Amino acid sequence: MTKFMRSSAFFLATGYVFLGIIALGLFATPLWYAWRVTINDGRAELLQADTQRFNAVFERGGATQLIEFINARVGMQIPGERILVLADTHKHILAGNLPAWPAVSDTAGTYTITMPLSGKTAQVVVVRSYLPNGYSLLVGRDLSRFAPLETRFWYGLAGAILILILDGVLGGLLIRRALMFRIQGIDQTVSAIVQGDLGHRLVTKSSGDELDTLSITINHLLDQIELLIHGIRNVSNTIAHDLRTPLAELRSRLEVLALTQPAPEETFAEVDAAVADVDRVIRIFNALLRLAEIDAGLRRSGFVLVDAVKIVADAVDFYLPVTELHDINLTFKHNGAAPVLGDPVLLAQAVSNLIDNALKYVGQHGQVTVEVASPSPDTVHITIADNGPGIPDSEKPKVTERFFRGRGSSDMPGVGLGLTLVDAVARLHGGRLELEDNHPGLRARVMIG
Repeated sequence: MTKFMRSSAFFLATGYVFLGIIALGLFATPLWYAWRVTINDGRAELLQADTQRFNAVFERGGATQLIEFINARVGMQIPGERILVLADTHKHILAGNLPAWPAVSDTAGTYTITMPLSGKTAQVVVVRSYLPNGYSLLVGRDLSRFAPLETRFWYGLAGAILILILDGVLGGLLIRRALMFRIQGIDQTVSAIVQGDLGHRLVTKSSGDELDTLSITINHLLDQIELLIHGIRNVSNTIAHDLRTPLAELRSRLEVLALTQPAPEETFAEVDAAVADVDRVIRIFNALLRLAEIDAGLRRSGFVLVDAVKIVADAVDFYLPVTELHDINLTFKHNGAAPVLGDPVLLAQAVSNLIDNALKYVGQHGQVTVEVASPSPDTVHITIADNGPGIPDSEKPKVTERFFRGRGSSDMPGVGLGLTLVDAVARLHGGRLELEDNHPGLRARVMIG
């Protein structure tokens, strides 16, 4: 029971019970008030009607007939139900069911007084009136007549509150049981993941309730975590594999230099080659750092509203001297400004990687077309198409993996991180990278938005 009272289900059930009691009170209060007003008004109308009836009897037959009429009415009614008193100017009782004139104001009107009635003290409402020749008439009713009905009303209200509390406790227990069942599933899933089963997921139902929505969200989170862990594992393995070659070559060159001590010209040539190997390693690490920042979403802080046309135009201008040197036809097309919310440095890097890849594989006398289009106000497409050898369909899903090198790129410079970076930049900007055949060649499209 202590665990239940500390659980969120208990506080939730308590809150609902408290709100239910407030709602019940708000419903019962005007009902009770309306009942009291109706009873009081009805009682006052009855007393006024009786007073007028007795006045009419007095006007027709005088005091003698009124005394007979009152005594007849007293004999017919239930003792204590109605108060009827007729007194003279000295307040001596002439007729009625009271032994003496009660303590009531001498002014005509309606009053609520306390007096002994049927052997007990009771509250009564009376109408005091004056008749000709100094006679006084008192007509009243006992207020406790409807007291049992009012008591039953409050008992009913208390019973409703008790039922509401019991229902809240039972509902809280059921809610806690349901929550604990789902929480146990979460606990089992987390325990399995901690033990190494990264593929374990939360069980979801077809009800689509809040817990199902939470489970689906957690499953998406676990999918992303599993993907990142596998990515880190693959990156670690690939780094060890890809860096081993340049580091081994660097060590071999330095070892040969230390053993042979060649002429200065040859020594400087080997030193330049070693520097190139070190630069290659640095480029790999820089690319990996950029990918790590993109995957972590840290580069979103640099998002500003930029014109994609200007970014692509600057990249095209940068590569124009290379195209002129190798007799490659590089063309740029656009339909006006294409504003996009993004990181200008990363977008420029992604476009440069795609243009660099296209120029690298297209060869002399090739054709590379760069195009920026805005199909809708919220989307921007950056397309780089070439007429080179292209990428086989079997390799298209793999080229965005880190350090992947296709069969046609073994003799080309690079480490296999260019398209990986482009894909990461596209995903960071809420888009994707699409690779299609250009017949011949490759059409790479970065879709943002």
